[in-house]
Amino acid sequence: MKALIIYWSGTGNTKKVAETIDNTLKNSGVDSVLKPVKEAGAEDLHEYDLVFIGAPSHMWQPPAPVQEYIKDKMNYYRERDYIKLGSPKVRGKYGVVFTTYSGPHTGINEAIPVGKYLGQFLEHLGFDLAGEWYVVGEFHGSEENSTKGRLGDIRGRPNQQDLDNIARDVNELLKTIKG
Repeated sequence: MKALIIYWSGTGNTKKVAETIDNTLKNSGVDSVLKPVKEAGAEDLHEYDLVFIGAPSHMWQPPAPVQEYIKDKMNYYRERDYIKLGSPKVRGKYGVVFTTYSGPHTGINEAIPVGKYLGQFLEHLGFDLAGEWYVVGEFHGSEENSTKGRLGDIRGRPNQQDLDNIARDVNELLKTIKG
């Protein structure tokens, strides 16, 4: 099995999650490639059995570099007639999206639109969306947003427990898709 993890991280929260996914896959014998979004442009996602794409939530949207990557990739696949009406599943292709968020105002609701956006990208390419993962991350640069928001004190997150949960989710996913 070949896996690709694509991510964008501004403060390190999303990078921690991406690295945990990569390490867990490798420890499970999966051929895994980890790339920041700025280095993933040349990758053909259909060359992989399992594709992860992750980003933080910025005002309930993916950051601009992620949106630009998706726009470029959609154009690339559309020009090659890979985007089909009804988005038929491509056999053996699975995708997972992961979103880090601080949610000082409305909690996880600030992250869900990002997960849905990323998921729609993979589904349009025919990937079977096998997971939407949301991980709390510290709001770097603002103690107030990291301590007084809807989620309470989130300083230091994602913490080891959060990353252990991601590793568990990766292992459960592999059991499911390997059958």
